Amino acid sequence: MVQNLSASTLTTSRNNSIYGSLYIWRRHFKPMKKTQMNFGVERQFFRNYYLQSFSFVGQCDKSKQRSWRVEAGWLFKGGDQGLNASSERSESANEDILMFFFQLDLANRVQYALNLEQYDNAQQLRNKLTEVEAEVIKQQEAKRGSYSKSEVQDMAISILRLRADLQNAIENENYGLAAGLRDEISKLEAESLAASVKAQAYENAQYAFRLGQKVRHKIFGYRAVICGMDPVCCESSSWIKTAQVEKLTRGPDQPFYQVLVDVYMDPNLLVAYVPEENLLPPDQPDLARFDHPYASFLFYGLDAAGDYIPIKQLREKYNRSRHEVPHDPRDEKNGDS
Repeated sequence: MVQNLSASTLTTSRNNSIYGSLYIWRRHFKPMKKTQMNFGVERQFFRNYYLQSFSFVGQCDKSKQRSWRVEAGWLFKGGDQGLNASSERSESANEDILMFFFQLDLANRVQYALNLEQYDNAQQLRNKLTEVEAEVIKQQEAKRGSYSKSEVQDMAISILRLRADLQNAIENENYGLAAGLRDEISKLEAESLAASVKAQAYENAQYAFRLGQKVRHKIFGYRAVICGMDPVCCESSSWIKTAQVEKLTRGPDQPFYQVLVDVYMDPNLLVAYVPEENLLPPDQPDLARFDHPYASFLFYGLDAAGDYIPIKQLREKYNRSRHEVPHDPRDEKNGDS
């Protein structure tokens, strides 16, 4: 059974199989720490693994370095809000992406074991994959403020019992107890309603950007690629305070995006969690080179507009349809000439 997985040992092929080493990291950077995911078999096995952020020493190959123009706000000194780019660094977003890698790797290991007719090994891997998928779903439900089916059923049963106890308390003229039960019922109903509203926000969310789209940060100027999205801010209260989300024009109730930051512009930022109002689409197709160690896992390659094409599993994770590049009749004319 797979007990641990080092993200530094993963790459992806064109058919999304994961193997080998992260050549792009070794080509440009010296890894200082490896990200490990250690899993136990206990019920709360996710509490038994740790994820360390990647840090790099930027020893780029000078002969292969790109030339790029420094934008206003470069050096990440901060903008009008008195922030710097590191304030939007997100460890939880990084962990979410690494967990996605782990799922892909387990799925490919299962298929590989089946191809070799190693059925016992395949079953063990499938059991682990099922365990991981169940925990990921649970985490996603908690992130969205929704409840699992069993939790909803337990809540409904609790409300029914409380209502029965309330009726008995009223019949026995125990009004003090009745008042307490009424308050408890109201609290449960409010939690259920809040969860339903947030879940509905996920269903009806409207996003200005799409998976794989190249963007630029309005304040800090760095280039990035969208790799995840939430209809509202789903970070911790401490992160929200550090990022000064309350000072945003649209506040926390706007789409937030997980973005991969071009490592040439900041090798330490890696993954950021950015509000929609702070992102800008490029004025014209961005065909310039973009480097990030996660790109080969999450995307097939580039489309004609210079944006990345997300793998099927990533689109399914966020329930996004495949984006088709608009047809340009001038391409046909240029081809005929």
